[in-house]
Amino acid sequence: LSVQQDVIAGFLYAILILVVFHPVLTLLKNVAIQALLGFYLLQVSGEMAAVEKVEEQLAGLRIARRSVPSEEPAYLLDIHTSKGAQPGSSRFVAVSCSNKSIRVFDRETLRFLREYGGHAGVLSGVRFAHTCDSVLFSACSQGTVRCWDVRSAAQEPVQVFTGYPSNAFISFDVSCSDLIVCAGTEKVEKDTFLVFWDARGVTDCASGTKEPLGVYSESHNDDITKICFHPVEPNLVVSGSTDGLVNVFDINKDNEDDALVSTCNSDSSVSSLGWSGEGYKQVYCVTHDEGFCWWDMARLDTEEPITLLHVLDARESVCAENHGLHYLVGGLYHEKAGKLFLIGGTSTGNIHLISCGSDGLSLVGTLCGGHSATVRSFCWSPTDESLLTGGEDAQLLLWKPEAVERSLTKKASLKISSSVQNRVRVHNTSLKSRKK
Repeated sequence: LSVQQDVIAGFLYAILILVVFHPVLTLLKNVAIQALLGFYLLQVSGEMAAVEKVEEQLAGLRIARRSVPSEEPAYLLDIHTSKGAQPGSSRFVAVSCSNKSIRVFDRETLRFLREYGGHAGVLSGVRFAHTCDSVLFSACSQGTVRCWDVRSAAQEPVQVFTGYPSNAFISFDVSCSDLIVCAGTEKVEKDTFLVFWDARGVTDCASGTKEPLGVYSESHNDDITKICFHPVEPNLVVSGSTDGLVNVFDINKDNEDDALVSTCNSDSSVSSLGWSGEGYKQVYCVTHDEGFCWWDMARLDTEEPITLLHVLDARESVCAENHGLHYLVGGLYHEKAGKLFLIGGTSTGNIHLISCGSDGLSLVGTLCGGHSATVRSFCWSPTDESLLTGGEDAQLLLWKPEAVERSLTKKASLKISSSVQNRVRVHNTSLKSRKK
């Protein structure tokens, strides 16, 4: 459709140029201008209608499935789904829990499949490989990233990526090509690292232990709380830290200084971040004090400011009527609508869907009746436009447009106590200033 629109626009431009410079056709100039203006107004109105439709669909999400409560309730800290890379393959959901275990479910039914325990440290997330549905990565503060074959109930990982002795990993991600794994560490004395490994061969479930390819050590001066590879460019990765900095790297470069493409300052401790916009050329982050920052990397070499929006406290910016907004969880970029949304909520389990624009944040809708406590994690699936959520009530929920819940699970509060009370250790250290 966009190609057809570009062709029509080009044709109208050609007509306009012709009638402006051709003396015989100057009388048709106004007609051509009106036609071109009308075309673009029609195009803009169509785009607005598409965004409105998507917002209605998000606000219309309903509970389709609810997982059966575990015998050992735990906070659900991170959620990720396999992509259905192989035709006919089953899709999985992996959840990292506050009791240091990983739970795997069937994506459609939320039927519990298996659990991997025995981690010596706190888990810092889970990620499925992009090219193989059964390969799952996890990282923990023990200083390892582990790779699992979720088709197997064996409690031993098929591969272990080891860090250096002092490393405690609190964030990690896998490149879109599955070639590189990167993990971020807590600050130990004066050191904090981005550690990289070669992940080739992992999707074949080749067993063994891998040592790092190398590290970046100069670009952050505090805990690296979040890492996110670019969705389509395997050489680009963004990292966020409690030092307030959000750094974009091109890891194809020979050294860390050359690899640092951009440094942005969120002025607060970073809790989550991601990529958005056409071609995923924008970067956004959410902070631990519920702030929001949004930058356009496409403007780096222009005179335009790269900051699209900076909200100090979303709780004061978003009107959530009587429900209130207590916290932000993270963001999702909706490709069809070309729109960035934030997920937030209340301590009683309501989920707020928030639209992001250069003019500010606005509430799209609220999902009620699902969780009974703070929502800690979510995962958006663009394939069927569904949403998975997990929280402090130990519940895993699947939301779909206009769905009807088929689960008979009791919906009473499952709020539990946990030794993991915070998503990450937050520091009060001064922020390191950097030139953008």
